[in-house]
Amino acid sequence: MPRGDTMVVGPPTHVPIDVLLPGDSPRLAGEDPGHALLLAGMEVRLPPIIVHRPTMRVIDGMHRLRAAVIRGADTIEARFFDGDAELAFLLGVRENITHGLPLSPADREAAAIRVIRIHPEWSDRAIAKASGLSAKTVAAIRRRIGGEGERLRARVGRDGRVRPLDGGEGRLRASQIIEAKPEVSLREVARRAGISVATARDVRERIRQGEDPLPPRQRAATLPKASAVTAIRHESANWPEVRDKLWKDPALKYAESGRRLLRWLDSHAIGTGECEVALRAVPAHWTGELAGLSRMFAQRWMDLAKALEAEAHQRG
Repeated sequence: MPRGDTMVVGPPTHVPIDVLLPGDSPRLAGEDPGHALLLAGMEVRLPPIIVHRPTMRVIDGMHRLRAAVIRGADTIEARFFDGDAELAFLLGVRENITHGLPLSPADREAAAIRVIRIHPEWSDRAIAKASGLSAKTVAAIRRRIGGEGERLRARVGRDGRVRPLDGGEGRLRASQIIEAKPEVSLREVARRAGISVATARDVRERIRQGEDPLPPRQRAATLPKASAVTAIRHESANWPEVRDKLWKDPALKYAESGRRLLRWLDSHAIGTGECEVALRAVPAHWTGELAGLSRMFAQRWMDLAKALEAEAHQRG
Protein backbone atom coordinates (compact mmCIF):
# COMPACT_ATOMS: atom_id res chain seq x y z
CA MET A 1 0.00 0.00 0.00
CA PRO A 2 1.63 3.28 -1.00
CA ARG A 3 1.96 5.71 1.87
CA GLY A 4 1.71 9.45 1.43
CA ASP A 5 5.49 9.84 1.12
CA THR A 6 5.56 7.57 -1.95
CA MET A 7 3.27 9.91 -3.90
CA VAL A 8 4.95 13.24 -3.22
CA VAL A 9 4.95 15.83 -5.98
CA GLY A 10 7.53 18.54 -6.56
CA PRO A 11 7.20 22.33 -6.25
CA PRO A 12 5.25 24.36 -8.83
CA THR A 13 7.03 25.34 -12.04
CA HIS A 14 5.94 26.62 -15.45
CA VAL A 15 5.88 24.00 -18.22
CA PRO A 16 5.31 24.54 -21.97
CA ILE A 17 1.84 23.29 -22.88
CA ASP A 18 2.97 21.75 -26.17
CA VAL A 19 5.18 19.16 -24.40
CA LEU A 20 2.31 17.78 -22.32
CA LEU A 21 0.32 14.64 -23.18
CA PRO A 22 -3.12 13.41 -22.06
CA GLY A 23 -2.85 11.21 -19.00
CA ASP A 24 -4.28 7.89 -17.85
CA SER A 25 -7.48 9.49 -16.63
CA PRO A 26 -9.75 7.72 -14.13
CA ARG A 27 -12.71 9.38 -15.89
CA LEU A 28 -14.40 6.81 -18.13
CA ALA A 29 -16.05 9.50 -20.26
CA GLY A 30 -12.94 11.66 -20.51
CA GLU A 31 -12.93 15.43 -19.93
CA ASP A 32 -16.07 17.54 -19.75
CA PRO A 33 -15.76 20.40 -22.33
CA GLY A 34 -18.33 22.46 -20.45
CA HIS A 35 -16.27 22.31 -17.25
CA ALA A 36 -13.13 23.35 -19.15
CA LEU A 37 -15.01 26.38 -20.58
CA LEU A 38 -16.21 27.25 -17.09
CA LEU A 39 -12.65 27.21 -15.76
CA ALA A 40 -11.40 29.26 -18.72
CA GLY A 41 -13.83 32.02 -17.85
CA MET A 42 -12.86 32.22 -14.20
CA GLU A 43 -10.70 35.20 -13.22
CA VAL A 44 -8.85 33.35 -10.48
CA ARG A 45 -5.49 31.58 -10.32
CA LEU A 46 -6.11 27.86 -10.79
CA PRO A 47 -4.10 25.28 -8.82
CA PRO A 48 -1.05 23.75 -10.59
CA ILE A 49 -1.66 20.59 -12.57
CA ILE A 50 0.31 17.41 -11.78
CA VAL A 51 2.48 15.87 -14.49
CA HIS A 52 4.20 12.49 -14.65
CA ARG A 53 7.76 13.54 -15.40
CA PRO A 54 8.92 10.25 -17.06
CA THR A 55 6.13 10.41 -19.67
CA MET A 56 5.03 14.08 -19.48
CA ARG A 57 1.44 12.86 -19.20
CA VAL A 58 -1.02 14.85 -17.14
CA ILE A 59 -1.94 13.00 -13.93
CA ASP A 60 -4.37 15.57 -12.61
CA GLY A 61 -5.65 18.76 -14.23
CA MET A 62 -6.75 18.01 -17.80
CA HIS A 63 -9.66 20.43 -17.42
CA ARG A 64 -7.25 23.15 -16.25
CA LEU A 65 -4.97 22.35 -19.19
CA ARG A 66 -7.90 22.67 -21.65
CA ALA A 67 -8.85 25.94 -20.00
CA ALA A 68 -5.29 27.25 -20.46
CA VAL A 69 -5.40 26.30 -24.16
CA ILE A 70 -8.76 28.09 -24.56
CA ARG A 71 -7.20 31.18 -23.01
CA GLY A 72 -4.33 30.98 -25.53
CA ALA A 73 -1.62 30.39 -22.91
CA ASP A 74 1.74 28.89 -23.93
CA THR A 75 2.71 27.59 -20.49
CA ILE A 76 0.91 26.25 -17.43
CA GLU A 77 1.90 25.95 -13.80
CA ALA A 78 2.61 22.29 -12.96
CA ARG A 79 4.07 20.03 -10.31
CA PHE A 80 6.06 16.93 -11.29
CA PHE A 81 5.64 13.39 -10.01
CA ASP A 82 8.49 10.90 -10.55
CA GLY A 83 6.90 7.59 -9.50
CA ASP A 84 5.90 4.69 -11.73
CA ALA A 85 2.82 4.65 -13.96
CA GLU A 86 0.61 2.71 -11.53
CA LEU A 87 1.36 5.10 -8.68
CA ALA A 88 0.68 7.95 -11.08
CA PHE A 89 -2.79 6.52 -11.76
CA LEU A 90 -3.46 6.17 -8.03
CA LEU A 91 -2.30 9.72 -7.49
CA GLY A 92 -4.71 10.90 -10.19
CA VAL A 93 -7.58 9.09 -8.50
CA ARG A 94 -6.63 10.52 -5.12
CA GLU A 95 -6.51 14.07 -6.45
CA ASN A 96 -9.81 13.74 -8.28
CA ILE A 97 -11.70 12.50 -5.23
CA THR A 98 -10.48 15.37 -3.04
CA HIS A 99 -11.09 18.41 -5.27
CA GLY A 100 -12.36 19.63 -8.62
CA LEU A 101 -15.04 17.93 -10.70
CA PRO A 102 -16.02 14.83 -8.67
CA LEU A 103 -15.49 11.36 -10.11
CA SER A 104 -18.74 9.56 -10.86
CA PRO A 105 -19.62 6.35 -8.98
CA ALA A 106 -18.80 4.42 -12.17
CA ASP A 107 -15.38 6.13 -12.35
CA ARG A 108 -14.62 5.20 -8.76
CA GLU A 109 -15.77 1.61 -9.24
CA ALA A 110 -13.61 1.27 -12.37
CA ALA A 111 -10.65 2.64 -10.40
CA ALA A 112 -11.30 0.17 -7.57
CA ILE A 113 -11.44 -2.75 -10.02
CA ARG A 114 -8.12 -1.69 -11.54
CA VAL A 115 -6.49 -1.44 -8.11
CA ILE A 116 -7.86 -4.84 -7.04
CA ARG A 117 -6.42 -6.47 -10.15
CA ILE A 118 -3.03 -4.78 -9.80
CA HIS A 119 -2.79 -5.06 -6.01
CA PRO A 120 -5.06 -7.94 -4.87
CA GLU A 121 -3.12 -8.05 -1.59
CA TRP A 122 -4.41 -4.62 -0.50
CA SER A 123 -7.14 -4.58 2.12
CA ASP A 124 -10.67 -3.42 1.30
CA ARG A 125 -10.12 -0.31 3.43
CA ALA A 126 -6.89 0.54 1.62
CA ILE A 127 -8.57 0.23 -1.79
CA ALA A 128 -11.57 2.18 -0.52
CA LYS A 129 -9.31 5.04 0.51
CA ALA A 130 -7.56 4.98 -2.88
CA SER A 131 -10.78 4.94 -4.92
CA GLY A 132 -13.14 7.05 -2.83
CA LEU A 133 -15.55 4.20 -2.10
CA SER A 134 -16.62 2.50 1.10
CA ALA A 135 -14.84 -0.64 2.26
CA LYS A 136 -18.18 -2.49 2.03
CA THR A 137 -18.53 -1.50 -1.63
CA VAL A 138 -14.96 -2.59 -2.37
CA ALA A 139 -15.60 -5.96 -0.71
CA ALA A 140 -18.68 -6.45 -2.90
CA ILE A 141 -16.69 -5.54 -6.03
CA ARG A 142 -13.93 -7.96 -5.03
CA ARG A 143 -16.42 -10.80 -4.62
CA ARG A 144 -18.01 -9.98 -7.96
CA ILE A 145 -14.85 -9.93 -10.03
CA GLY A 146 -13.09 -12.76 -8.15
CA GLY A 147 -9.53 -13.43 -9.24
CA GLU A 148 -6.31 -13.66 -7.32
CA GLY A 149 -7.58 -11.59 -4.42
CA GLU A 150 -10.06 -14.34 -3.49
CA ARG A 151 -7.20 -16.83 -2.94
CA LEU A 152 -4.96 -14.66 -0.81
CA ARG A 153 -4.50 -15.54 2.86
CA ALA A 154 -3.47 -12.01 3.91
CA ARG A 155 -3.79 -8.40 2.79
CA VAL A 156 -1.87 -5.18 3.30
CA GLY A 157 -3.67 -2.48 5.26
CA ARG A 158 -3.57 1.30 4.93
CA ASP A 159 -0.73 1.40 7.47
CA GLY A 160 1.39 -0.99 5.39
CA ARG A 161 1.03 -3.89 7.85
CA VAL A 162 0.20 -7.40 6.61
CA ARG A 163 -2.82 -9.00 8.27
CA PRO A 164 -4.43 -12.42 7.68
CA LEU A 165 -7.81 -12.36 5.98
CA ASP A 166 -9.18 -14.70 8.61
CA GLY A 167 -8.04 -13.80 12.12
CA GLY A 168 -9.64 -16.99 13.42
CA GLU A 169 -7.52 -19.12 11.12
CA GLY A 170 -4.39 -17.36 12.38
CA ARG A 171 -5.42 -18.00 15.98
CA LEU A 172 -5.97 -21.69 15.26
CA ARG A 173 -2.55 -22.00 13.61
CA ALA A 174 -1.04 -20.25 16.62
CA SER A 175 -2.75 -22.67 19.02
CA GLN A 176 -1.29 -25.63 17.11
CA ILE A 177 2.20 -24.11 17.25
CA ILE A 178 1.93 -23.41 20.99
CA GLU A 179 0.58 -26.87 21.80
CA ALA A 180 3.34 -28.54 19.79
CA LYS A 181 6.13 -26.35 21.26
CA PRO A 182 5.02 -24.56 24.44
CA GLU A 183 8.47 -23.00 24.83
CA VAL A 184 8.39 -21.15 21.50
CA SER A 185 8.49 -17.35 21.79
CA LEU A 186 5.40 -15.25 21.17
CA ARG A 187 7.22 -13.38 18.42
CA GLU A 188 7.94 -16.64 16.60
CA VAL A 189 4.35 -17.82 17.04
CA ALA A 190 3.11 -14.52 15.61
CA ARG A 191 5.47 -14.73 12.63
CA ARG A 192 4.58 -18.32 11.74
CA ALA A 193 0.82 -17.86 12.26
CA GLY A 194 0.59 -14.47 10.53
CA ILE A 195 -0.87 -12.68 13.55
CA SER A 196 0.22 -9.93 15.91
CA VAL A 197 2.28 -10.63 19.03
CA ALA A 198 -0.63 -9.39 21.15
CA THR A 199 -2.96 -11.92 19.50
CA ALA A 200 -0.40 -14.70 20.01
CA ARG A 201 -0.21 -13.75 23.70
CA ASP A 202 -4.00 -13.90 24.00
CA VAL A 203 -4.09 -17.34 22.33
CA ARG A 204 -1.44 -18.68 24.72
CA GLU A 205 -3.29 -17.31 27.73
CA ARG A 206 -6.56 -18.88 26.54
CA ILE A 207 -4.84 -22.25 26.15
CA ARG A 208 -3.35 -21.97 29.65
CA GLN A 209 -6.82 -21.36 31.06
CA GLY A 210 -8.31 -24.26 29.11
CA GLU A 211 -10.36 -21.98 26.88
CA ASP A 212 -10.97 -22.04 23.13
CA PRO A 213 -8.28 -20.04 21.27
CA LEU A 214 -11.09 -18.28 19.38
CA PRO A 215 -13.13 -15.55 21.08
CA PRO A 216 -16.90 -16.26 20.93
CA ARG A 217 -17.44 -13.77 18.08
CA GLN A 218 -14.97 -15.58 15.82
CA ARG A 219 -16.07 -19.12 16.48
CA ALA A 220 -19.13 -19.10 14.21
CA ALA A 221 -17.30 -17.30 11.38
CA THR A 222 -14.37 -19.74 11.40
CA LEU A 223 -16.31 -22.94 12.04
CA PRO A 224 -15.53 -24.61 8.68
CA LYS A 225 -11.81 -23.97 9.13
CA ALA A 226 -11.98 -24.86 12.81
CA SER A 227 -13.55 -28.18 11.86
CA ALA A 228 -10.62 -28.95 9.58
CA VAL A 229 -8.12 -28.14 12.30
CA THR A 230 -10.03 -30.21 14.84
CA ALA A 231 -10.05 -33.14 12.45
CA ILE A 232 -6.27 -32.90 12.07
CA ARG A 233 -5.82 -32.66 15.83
CA HIS A 234 -7.79 -35.84 16.47
CA GLU A 235 -6.66 -37.90 13.49
CA SER A 236 -4.69 -40.19 15.83
CA ALA A 237 -7.68 -40.83 18.16
CA ASN A 238 -7.83 -44.51 19.16
CA TRP A 239 -11.35 -45.95 19.09
CA PRO A 240 -10.84 -48.64 21.80
CA GLU A 241 -9.55 -45.98 24.23
CA VAL A 242 -12.37 -43.57 23.41
CA ARG A 243 -14.89 -46.43 23.64
CA ASP A 244 -13.79 -47.31 27.16
CA LYS A 245 -14.22 -43.71 28.26
CA LEU A 246 -17.66 -43.49 26.64
CA TRP A 247 -18.85 -46.67 28.37
CA LYS A 248 -17.78 -45.23 31.76
CA ASP A 249 -19.82 -42.06 31.19
CA PRO A 250 -23.07 -42.39 33.23
CA ALA A 251 -24.89 -40.17 30.71
CA LEU A 252 -24.42 -42.93 28.15
CA LYS A 253 -24.06 -46.05 30.27
CA TYR A 254 -27.36 -45.73 32.12
CA ALA A 255 -29.51 -44.46 29.24
CA GLU A 256 -31.01 -46.70 26.57
CA SER A 257 -30.30 -44.07 23.91
CA GLY A 258 -26.69 -43.89 25.07
CA ARG A 259 -26.26 -47.67 24.91
CA ARG A 260 -27.79 -47.71 21.42
CA LEU A 261 -25.32 -45.02 20.38
CA LEU A 262 -22.37 -47.03 21.69
CA ARG A 263 -23.56 -50.20 19.94
CA TRP A 264 -24.02 -48.21 16.71
CA LEU A 265 -20.51 -46.79 16.99
CA ASP A 266 -19.11 -50.27 17.66
CA SER A 267 -20.70 -51.61 14.49
CA HIS A 268 -19.47 -48.72 12.34
CA ALA A 269 -15.98 -48.10 13.73
CA ILE A 270 -13.07 -49.09 11.49
CA GLY A 271 -9.95 -50.16 13.35
CA THR A 272 -6.34 -49.99 12.25
CA GLY A 273 -5.65 -52.40 9.38
CA GLU A 274 -9.30 -53.17 8.70
CA CYS A 275 -9.29 -51.13 5.50
CA GLU A 276 -6.43 -53.21 4.11
CA VAL A 277 -8.28 -56.43 4.96
CA ALA A 278 -11.43 -55.14 3.23
CA LEU A 279 -9.44 -53.99 0.19
CA ARG A 280 -7.94 -57.44 -0.31
CA ALA A 281 -11.36 -59.07 -0.05
CA VAL A 282 -13.10 -56.90 -2.68
CA PRO A 283 -13.35 -58.56 -6.13
CA ALA A 284 -11.88 -56.46 -8.94
CA HIS A 285 -15.24 -56.04 -10.70
CA TRP A 286 -16.76 -54.44 -7.55
CA THR A 287 -14.00 -51.91 -6.76
CA GLY A 288 -15.59 -49.01 -8.65
CA GLU A 289 -19.04 -49.34 -7.11
CA LEU A 290 -17.71 -49.91 -3.58
CA ALA A 291 -15.41 -46.90 -3.97
CA GLY A 292 -18.47 -44.75 -4.66
CA LEU A 293 -20.28 -46.19 -1.62
CA SER A 294 -17.20 -45.54 0.53
CA ARG A 295 -17.16 -41.89 -0.53
CA MET A 296 -20.86 -41.57 0.25
CA PHE A 297 -20.42 -43.10 3.73
CA ALA A 298 -17.38 -40.91 4.35
CA GLN A 299 -19.38 -37.82 3.44
CA ARG A 300 -22.09 -38.81 5.91
CA TRP A 301 -19.45 -39.18 8.63
CA MET A 302 -18.11 -35.74 7.71
CA ASP A 303 -21.61 -34.27 7.96
CA LEU A 304 -21.96 -35.81 11.41
CA ALA A 305 -18.54 -34.47 12.45
CA LYS A 306 -19.44 -30.94 11.33
CA ALA A 307 -22.76 -31.07 13.16
CA LEU A 308 -21.06 -32.26 16.36
CA GLU A 309 -18.38 -29.58 16.13
CA ALA A 310 -21.02 -26.91 15.51
CA GLU A 311 -22.87 -27.98 18.63
CA ALA A 312 -19.61 -28.04 20.63
CA HIS A 313 -18.83 -24.47 19.53
CA GLN A 314 -22.32 -23.27 20.44
CA ARG A 315 -22.02 -24.82 23.91
CA GLY A 316 -18.50 -23.44 24.31
